[in-house]
Amino acid sequence: MAASTFVGVTGLPRAGSTLLCQLLAQHPDIHCEGRSSPLCNALLGIRRMISDDQFFLSQLDSSFETSYAHLASAMQGFLRGWHHDSGAHKVVIDKNRAWLHAVELLLHIEPNAKLIVCLRELGQIYGSIEAQHQRTILVDFIDHLADYDRYGRADALFAKDRVIGAPLISLQAVLDLPEAVKQRLYFVRFEDLVAQPVSCMSHLYAWLGLAPFEIDPDQLMMGTQESDSHYRMKYPHRQATRIVAPTPHAVPPRIQKQIESVWAWFYRLYYGETLPR
Repeated sequence: MAASTFVGVTGLPRAGSTLLCQLLAQHPDIHCEGRSSPLCNALLGIRRMISDDQFFLSQLDSSFETSYAHLASAMQGFLRGWHHDSGAHKVVIDKNRAWLHAVELLLHIEPNAKLIVCLRELGQIYGSIEAQHQRTILVDFIDHLADYDRYGRADALFAKDRVIGAPLISLQAVLDLPEAVKQRLYFVRFEDLVAQPVSCMSHLYAWLGLAPFEIDPDQLMMGTQESDSHYRMKYPHRQATRIVAPTPHAVPPRIQKQIESVWAWFYRLYYGETLPR
């Protein structure tokens, strides 16, 4: 694992992270399990736990440098040990939306790490979630949004601690990061990935420092299917043997207008004048 480049896949929900991981796994030099990983959550949990540990805190006054080095080495070992089975692969992929929020922690542990950030037009993200809810309307969301009307559900999904709003806040915080950290981030728009998968992946493989490799979008290898039941079947992670652009979701104009108004900075930064419709 020491020779592998650690790459986190992060970003917005319903923005193609499952497809992206499936495409990354096609490259022979990439180890990618494809499923959402608990590694980031575990590292954040270690930080919270050790920050409250009385034995660790008691060492900081007299031996801060040594104790802090112990912690850094242990967390690095935990991160590298997680993908101990990556073999001789040059890149190891770990998927978790929290990586963007924790990018500076990650780079402190693993300075050569990189992040791939998945983006998608926000109305279509909402539309994808709402369409799946209508297909599974007899089952509630894990955060109990089924009783809301459509406008209220959209408003809740975009709240700062909810499934769309939380990663959007992390995306906005990228503006405040040092330039050296920004250079470790690669942004992939879902619309580009499904429309031009060969060129998108060729560019991404090159950014990862890998040998050229051309995918066949009509003959893809399938990976391990991620569990959807603990998401109450509201956020499916389907794989397919070929790439087919999804049919655009119909989003009520009032909801689309509100999304574009509140999150105008997102459209300016990542879509400019090319807003997909």
